[in-house]
Amino acid sequence: MYFKKVEICGIDTSTLKVMPEKEKNILLEKAKKGDKFAREQLVTGNLRLVLSVIQRFANRGENLDDLFQVGCIGLMKAIDNFDTSHDVRFSTYAVPMIIGEVRRYLRDNNPVRVSRSMRDTAYHAMQAREKLSNELNREPTVEEIAKALGKEKSEVVIALEAIVDPVSFYEPVFSNGGDTIFIMDQLGSDESDGDWIDEISMKEAIKNLPQREKKILSMRFMRGMTQTEVAEEIGISQAQVSRLEKSAINTIKGTS
Repeated sequence: MYFKKVEICGIDTSTLKVMPEKEKNILLEKAKKGDKFAREQLVTGNLRLVLSVIQRFANRGENLDDLFQVGCIGLMKAIDNFDTSHDVRFSTYAVPMIIGEVRRYLRDNNPVRVSRSMRDTAYHAMQAREKLSNELNREPTVEEIAKALGKEKSEVVIALEAIVDPVSFYEPVFSNGGDTIFIMDQLGSDESDGDWIDEISMKEAIKNLPQREKKILSMRFMRGMTQTEVAEEIGISQAQVSRLEKSAINTIKGTS
C-alpha cells in the first residue's frame, strides 16, 4: 500500500517502515521479558499498521492526530497482551485491538450518549446472535435473539440500533465521475404535504396520551432507558412498562 506524505502527530507517514515478521517475533519475545527498548521498536515498527486502521475512520470528521494516538494505545495493548506461543501473526491480533480502541474512543466522545445498560443489552444480543448462527446454521431472527436473552423484541432492536455509528448526511453513496449522490439526496423533502400532516397527527396523538404513558415513551425513546430502568424509576413492574408502552404506540398508530 502506498502512503502519501502526510504529517500525523509530527510523523512523516510516508517514511514509515514495515517490520519483517521474523524481526517482529524476536522483539515480541524480548518485550515479554521486560525489554523496554524492544517494546519501543515494536511500536515504531508497527505505526503503519495503526495508520492503515485509522484510515478506515478518516471520513468521520475526527482529528487524525487524535485517532492516531488512540490507535497507538491499542497497538501497545496488543504488544503487551500478545501470546507468542500461539500460531497467530501479530498483525492478525493487533488490528482488532486497534479498531476496538478507536471505536471505544469514538463512542465515548459521541454527542449521542447511549446508556451502559443498553450497550450491555446490545453486546449480549450480538453474542447470542453469533451463538444462534452457529447452532442454527443461519442468521437468527430478532425474536429468537430476544427469546435467548429473555427480553422483549423491541428492547433488543432499540439496543442494537443505539450502538450503530451515526452516518453523515454528506456521506457519499454513489459517485460517477463528478456526479456524487449523498445520503441527504435520498431523503424525502420536509415540505411534502403528507409529511407535515403525519407529523401534526402524531403530535396530537402523543398529546392526548395519559401522562404516565407519555412519560414512559419519553424515558424509553428520548432518554434511551431500558424497560427495566423505566420500571425502577416509576415504581412498577417491567411487564407493566411493556404493556403501557405497547398500548401507547398502538394508540399513536391508530390515531396518526
